[in-house]
Amino acid sequence: MVKGGLGNMMKQVQQMQAKMEKIQAELGNIKVEGTSGGGMVTVVANGKQDIISITIDPEVVDKDDVEILQDLILAAINQAKQKAQEIQSEQMSALTGGLNVPGLNFPF
Repeated sequence: MVKGGLGNMMKQVQQMQAKMEKIQAELGNIKVEGTSGGGMVTVVANGKQDIISITIDPEVVDKDDVEILQDLILAAINQAKQKAQEIQSEQMSALTGGLNVPGLNFPF
């Protein structure tokens, strides 16, 4: 009886691993956007929190005030990464049925 239970558990682990790999592939295709300065800086990231592109409106570029541009870029990046992290959490929650499973994290 124990052997069958172990085999069944291994099958479930393999199924969960396959689902996790599918989710990771899907996250690579999802795009989220972070903006700052009323859209003056836009950052696009994928669901894995990788930054894909940064767009900067030329009007915000001022060689005498680079600090503002730096702050706007950081704010947009952080917003995009936060959105990507929320998507990751939603996908993981769907995989685990809403259970918080210690040690079961995306390998990023």
